[in-house]
Amino acid sequence: MTKLTRRRLEAPRYVSATQIMIKKYLILSLSLILTGQLYAQQTNGLFKNDSLAFNGYTLFAPINYSNTYLVDNCGYLVNEWQSNYNPGLSAYLLPDGSLLRTIRTNSSFFLGGGSGGGMEIRDWDNNFQWQLIYSQDSIHHQHHDVEYMPNGNILLIAWEYKTAQDAIDAGRDPSLVGLSFWPDKIVEIKPIGINSAETVWEWHAFDHIIQDYDSDKPNYGVVADHPELINLNYYTSPNPDWLHINGVNYNPELDQIVLSVRNHSEFWVIDHSTTTEEAAGHTGGNSGKGGDILYRWGNPQAYDRGTSDDRVFYAQHDAHWIPKGYPGAGDIMVFNNGKGLSFNIHSSVDVITPPVDVEGNYAITDGEAFGPTELTWTYEAPMPPDFYSPNISGAQRQPNGNTLICEGSKGHLFEVNEAGDILWEYIAPVSFGGPLSQGVTMNGQNGVFRAYRYSADYEAFEGRDLTADTPVELNAIDYECKIYELLTVTENVNFLNDKIKIHPNPVNSHLNIENSSGEEVRAVIFDVAGRALEERYERDASFQINVNHYQQGIYFIKFYTDKNNLFLIKKITKI
Repeated sequence: MTKLTRRRLEAPRYVSATQIMIKKYLILSLSLILTGQLYAQQTNGLFKNDSLAFNGYTLFAPINYSNTYLVDNCGYLVNEWQSNYNPGLSAYLLPDGSLLRTIRTNSSFFLGGGSGGGMEIRDWDNNFQWQLIYSQDSIHHQHHDVEYMPNGNILLIAWEYKTAQDAIDAGRDPSLVGLSFWPDKIVEIKPIGINSAETVWEWHAFDHIIQDYDSDKPNYGVVADHPELINLNYYTSPNPDWLHINGVNYNPELDQIVLSVRNHSEFWVIDHSTTTEEAAGHTGGNSGKGGDILYRWGNPQAYDRGTSDDRVFYAQHDAHWIPKGYPGAGDIMVFNNGKGLSFNIHSSVDVITPPVDVEGNYAITDGEAFGPTELTWTYEAPMPPDFYSPNISGAQRQPNGNTLICEGSKGHLFEVNEAGDILWEYIAPVSFGGPLSQGVTMNGQNGVFRAYRYSADYEAFEGRDLTADTPVELNAIDYECKIYELLTVTENVNFLNDKIKIHPNPVNSHLNIENSSGEEVRAVIFDVAGRALEERYERDASFQINVNHYQQGIYFIKFYTDKNNLFLIKKITKI
């Protein structure tokens, strides 16, 4: 069988420049060599792994199967967790190496999309640790997502039951009400024992509504005057799943929560610093606004401060803050599904910079929508309709500035750089019944709610055996992550050391490289964790590398000859 050579760049150990020889180390760098015939046979697994992809381990939980998978950048299986339940829907690898996973239980009552019902924790070796069923007919039912908090508590999304009359009595247009009404609530629980939990905080959407339909009913007012409240009649379907919140994310610096509200095509930010009693009202907490919406974005029509021309999001998922220490930290990233666009239907990944001050307050002008008016960054496919998932899906910023994207309905996981170039690409090879054979057509049955990549130095991996040499898919194409051992640096190569100069150092914006060796060189910048951030091939005597977008700190630049021989390492300080 023809072999594919897949090469992946991994971090070498850094050594002192005063050493005569450096230690040998391994570089795994992917290069796909596919004949037309072989490419036509490949339908799943790894398609691309560029050396500039962020090196780590990717977690995904197929929505139609009960196992959860962790693969390396070569698509090789590192760990696998088995369960008695399909996901409902999210899964996360915790710092101690255990898996927090939502589970899909049976409910004869709450039958909405994304239905879950509970969650479980299993350790690295798949041993059962804890489980909670959060589902009671005619009371509540967990769905879609959970969020693990720094204090070990868990935030969950749940529908809560209201009768049709409850909704009408609150001011909902009776023509928009079906047999029942399910507003969402957010609940913070503290796991106890192996099958129970204590509720420590709650927020209910139904406590923060406004309506302009019936002046004889509660909550009556001018919707546009109250962007902090939820228009009870904005979503006009009689479907009881009124809001369909599909994502919850916590910001520990602000002590705030962002919610992705699909049926309103916007996200909301709420205050978590409140007590449960304050969260039910309009005062209290760091914001002084209780449980009212602090900030919302994506569709100002939902609060009567815009038109269809101002709408950006269409049935979006996975609104979350880019974490502290990552490029774009503090911005909010969203997978914008695009379902409902009237033409050129496609998905995008959108990032906005919220108008927030250091105290967590959001600016808004009277009578206008919340800003900003422009996206900070967006990814669309070169041919936009080629990238489209009408449901599920998510994205994750990587420490090197790349973005991992899960085109969920297709099980298509891929990583792009800031310019939108695809650096890593993988098709989830799992459907009903488990892993599929290579060559099988997916037919949309290999969906993945989200995928997350964890860096090689993530504490969950400390002391773990991460040996991996087998793909997830069955009857895999015969390929290998080929190991390339670089030659040791000898005096015959070291003569080039004095021929490469860099300045300024420390550097703020642009690093100048002067090459008087006459040799073509490859320059690669690594961070202190050994992650390759970018590389340049140059014959010119002098060239520049823009480091404006780097965080402050220590980096290393390594120079190689055209024969891939390392001959120089220099430390860079970014200020």
